[in-house]
Amino acid sequence: MKTWRVAVIAVWFLLLGGCLVTFKDPLPAHEAAPDELLGHWTSRNAWGEPLNLQISRAGEHRYKAVSYPKASPTQRDEYLFTVTRHGSRWYLSAPLPARFGGHYFLAGFEFDDKHELVVYNLDLEQIRQAIGQQRLQGSPVDTVEGAGVRVDSAMNQVFAYLDDPANADVFVEAVRYRRAGQ
Repeated sequence: MKTWRVAVIAVWFLLLGGCLVTFKDPLPAHEAAPDELLGHWTSRNAWGEPLNLQISRAGEHRYKAVSYPKASPTQRDEYLFTVTRHGSRWYLSAPLPARFGGHYFLAGFEFDDKHELVVYNLDLEQIRQAIGQQRLQGSPVDTVEGAGVRVDSAMNQVFAYLDDPANADVFVEAVRYRRAGQ
């Protein structure tokens, strides 16, 4: 895979810090995404280059994100994902290739007052602490991007941890998208 494509994957999966949190289980595909999520979004990667993101339905309660640099629209990466709303937050879950730890990625997202799509990553060090304190179960995972962790806890335990107001700072803003044409 070309270097730029690995970079695009890294941006989409929010690997901006070089390490990530993966999950043993995916989000169940039983909830529809908000209609506002669908459509064409734009952002800039870590090098300031324009990126496009197209989100569409890919089946019942399944979605497809197509990411591509504006300069090379034919060079696309596709990702299938599911969403769920838990508490006041929306989450997305997508399978990861083995070189990124395998299993599933989990991120939070919301729409701000400017109608931007804001995606949040989970802070790796705080998740490691939660595992060390046995608030979550998990283990270290090595990836081509560095050392990460795999959370093995059931999703109800994960959401109990994420919903706890004491853990609000576990979410770190990773990327912000604007609706294309705005």
